[in-house]
Amino acid sequence: MSTSIRPIKAGDKQRWLVLWQGYLDFYKTVVPAEQTERTWTRIMDPDFNMKCAVAERDETLVGFTTYNLQNSTWSPNGHCYLEDLFVDPAVRGSGAGRALIDYVKAFAIENKCSRLYWNTDEDNETARKLYDTYVLESGKRQYRVSL
Repeated sequence: MSTSIRPIKAGDKQRWLVLWQGYLDFYKTVVPAEQTERTWTRIMDPDFNMKCAVAERDETLVGFTTYNLQNSTWSPNGHCYLEDLFVDPAVRGSGAGRALIDYVKAFAIENKCSRLYWNTDEDNETARKLYDTYVLESGKRQYRVSL
């Protein structure tokens, strides 16, 4: 079974909602239904700076990633931030996660970004095994101030 990656389409919403909920469950978090709908609306809006790609196997969505371009004071073309990445646990290890990252990497290269980056939890060992094949962690610490 091969995995194909493509931009999300409006008809993908129901399966994306299932994957999105799996992503939220993995991180043991809850977002209001209005935020889920806002996120969907944003990824469907070609004028909003948020993209979404999906991994598809046998005509079933098995994963997704969201990403966006960011301006930077350190580079002429900015960076690409991979914000969310989730693959259905039933197909993890099949290459879907790598294919999604590679898709976003190609997008970043096409847009002449100087960097592609993402964050993950320190204890997310399964994902870190994949991420470490790209590059070792940056050594940076992320600080969050809730507003």
